[in-house]
Amino acid sequence: MAGKVARTPSYQLRVELEDAAPPVWRRIVVPGHWHLGRVHTVLQYAMGWTDSHLHEFEVDGVRYGEPDPASGSEVRREATARLHEVVPAVGARMLYTYDFGDDWRHEIVVEALSEPVPQPSCLAGERACPPEDCGGPWGYAEMLAAVNDPGHPDHETFAEWLDDDFEPEAFDVVRVNEILRSIR
Repeated sequence: MAGKVARTPSYQLRVELEDAAPPVWRRIVVPGHWHLGRVHTVLQYAMGWTDSHLHEFEVDGVRYGEPDPASGSEVRREATARLHEVVPAVGARMLYTYDFGDDWRHEIVVEALSEPVPQPSCLAGERACPPEDCGGPWGYAEMLAAVNDPGHPDHETFAEWLDDDFEPEAFDVVRVNEILRSIR
């Protein structure tokens, strides 16, 4: 296995949060031999989520996550699905859904394959990740409209709910990479 791991290319992925306006996206590089559970961890850090909710990947109609025998749904174990096996080529796509209540859907596209890397990194991105539990893309849009309009009836409520330092246009690639360096 060690030889196969050493030869497996790294994957440059573009991750875009669907239905977010303006767009929220990241460009990350991940070792291709990593399983989807580890990719999930990278996505959480790169996007800015807190890993407080369930998640799932979908590739060509096949779902990957943590199977729940009680649910009766067909979900394959993400810990056995390697990135290079489920999206083997440039242009391949997968869907990553985080928080089934808010339904944060991320389109992930393989942009490039390159020399193997030992750990993930973030190359670029735009805008802050929406706050957890804000009601999905539509709730987030409503929240931003209220915060940006002092005359909005929910202005005070949302302004108090958000951290004082929350900047929707901000993205700190250096900080994300500091966090990603902790993943082994």
